Amino acid sequence: MADPNRIWTAALTVIGDEILSGRTQDKNIAQIAAWLNVQGIRLREVRVVPDVTEAIVEAVNTLRARNDYLFTTGGIGPTHDDITVDAIASALGVEVVVHPEARSVLERYYETRGGLTEARLRMARVPEGATLIENRMSGAPGIRHGNIFIMAGVPHITAGMLDALTGTLEGGLPLLSATIGCWVAESEVADLLRGAEKAHGDCQIGSYPFFREGRTGANFVVRSTDQAALDACVAHLSQALDEGGWGVTPGGI
Repeated sequence: MADPNRIWTAALTVIGDEILSGRTQDKNIAQIAAWLNVQGIRLREVRVVPDVTEAIVEAVNTLRARNDYLFTTGGIGPTHDDITVDAIASALGVEVVVHPEARSVLERYYETRGGLTEARLRMARVPEGATLIENRMSGAPGIRHGNIFIMAGVPHITAGMLDALTGTLEGGLPLLSATIGCWVAESEVADLLRGAEKAHGDCQIGSYPFFREGRTGANFVVRSTDQAALDACVAHLSQALDEGGWGVTPGGI
């Protein structure tokens, strides 16, 4: 029987010079993290690397070894600088091949869009031994090889690929969360937060300060895989803050 308390982990490698240059703002980290939580998997680390083979190889081999799953986004398009497939194949020590099912998908997709050119055929290339992740948005599939999931960089296409993967990965209990907010400097309640977390060992409390309307405040996010434990910790923390003279706003400020 699987251990219900086991924590399953994932890492994400974001690939692309455009991310590192600031020309494009990444939106995939948040959506992948949220999706993983629902699957009972924790996103443990994220690395952003350039379109450089050596950097991709190093990131892939490091992160896949210390996590249950590795996701990558970016660099699987039709142009010369889309090198993710080649780099991951190199990391795995396998050849790059044209996946026959991917080729068929692309042939159907481009039948009325100018046909399957050599450039477009690049999107059917996979590390040998891979399977496909369905892409209902633009035809070109994502790729799975063992515990590695190679996905598009365009956020709405990534979202579709995640939807296709929903329920297919082994994970643990989903991570639940609740937020409360206070107009208080977090330094004033640091000991209170520490005490609440210590009293509720199944929970973690994150503190997120802000400055707004000329005032200092903080939102406190309680996380747990157990709803009853989560509720008890939130109640404890809310009562302690109220008793300290800081009004609590459920849901955060």
